[in-house]
Amino acid sequence: MLRGSFELIGDKSISHRAIMFSSISKGHNKISNFLMGQDCLSTISCFKKMGVDIDIKGNEVFVKGNGLYGLKPPKDLLDVGNSGTTIRLLSGILAGNNFDATLIGDESIGKRPMKRVTDPLRMMGCKIEGKDDANYTPIKIYGGNLKGIDYNMPVASAQVKSALILASLYADSKSIIREKVKSRNHTEVMLKSFGADIDVNDLDITINPVKELFNQDIYVPGDISSAAFIIVGALITKGSEVLIKNVGLNKTRTGIIDVVKNMNGNIEIINQRFVGGELVGDLLVKYSKDLNATTIDKTIIPRLIDEIPVIAVLATQAEGTTIIKDAKELKVKESNRIKSVVDNLKLMGADIEELEDGMVIKGKTKLNGASITTFKDHRIAMAFSIANLICDTDIVLDDKECIDISFPGYFDLLKKLSI
Repeated sequence: MLRGSFELIGDKSISHRAIMFSSISKGHNKISNFLMGQDCLSTISCFKKMGVDIDIKGNEVFVKGNGLYGLKPPKDLLDVGNSGTTIRLLSGILAGNNFDATLIGDESIGKRPMKRVTDPLRMMGCKIEGKDDANYTPIKIYGGNLKGIDYNMPVASAQVKSALILASLYADSKSIIREKVKSRNHTEVMLKSFGADIDVNDLDITINPVKELFNQDIYVPGDISSAAFIIVGALITKGSEVLIKNVGLNKTRTGIIDVVKNMNGNIEIINQRFVGGELVGDLLVKYSKDLNATTIDKTIIPRLIDEIPVIAVLATQAEGTTIIKDAKELKVKESNRIKSVVDNLKLMGADIEELEDGMVIKGKTKLNGASITTFKDHRIAMAFSIANLICDTDIVLDDKECIDISFPGYFDLLKKLSI
């Protein structure tokens, strides 16, 4: 069982953005509760290569911003490591700066599609070269001289949207980004606090170019995507009761809470408050023996896309048939998460079927230990470490270290909570 309380580590999405926006602001910025995961450290490394003074002290980061047009041409390749957020958002910033830079990453990044970003940036006037017409790394961006864009988003992606918003700061005229479904809005919220001219009207985002952004002190709320693993662990493990403190409750991210409630899970939000424009609260989660199946589709997928692997584990312990659909984006994450989840859960004895855009899971099913292929995907590794809590025999992960990408200290926390 899992019992106890803990302060949640900083949100990965917000930590990335805090470094980026601070770097292109004017003045001294302080970022508290920063996530010291490998992905976020890759973002820091890239901006240091462009002349930004960044100092880490504990879980605080101090950034002396270079100003909107003050980044320097990097002498080296900009290596984003495993971070899709870094490569996509950074592409938008590089498109607006009057120098060229080359983006590379690890093997996983080399398989993740970039034309969803590079194509609209080209429409704004940016010259971009790369493998397979700039769909894969290495990608070289020749920045500067951007024009405004009126763009309809073909996919619900906060990363693509954010890249275009950032590029629009440097454009010669107004830009409008139109979403089909609302994706996480941390970029819009935070950039506005830095002084960006952004107006959000339902699914339309209007951005006017600005001459400068201004420094901020930022407190990073806890990462609900990381909390999801402990939430599921507590729900499916007899006798569990966990209080997760300092969880970011931005409504574009709380799909996991809605799904848990729909499945009759025992979860309660307490102590809600706003911190730096973001809603934050504590989550009290208890073991729930009478979980029921649910359907997850396009109406909620953008609000929980990163949590699908562990939600699939949860579904194996719910009575009935859970259907997850409209989730093709899972195929272009750090691994093909549909196949990764289905194949590994089958090994454990789950009744699960792969769909073109999701999966069908029939429960309630007893899970058995197995050797799990993580594909070096942190979300897969953590999801199956949670499945291990209810197995009679142990799960063996082929790679635990990949978890440091988003949740350093994860296994120490699990050990602390386990009784």
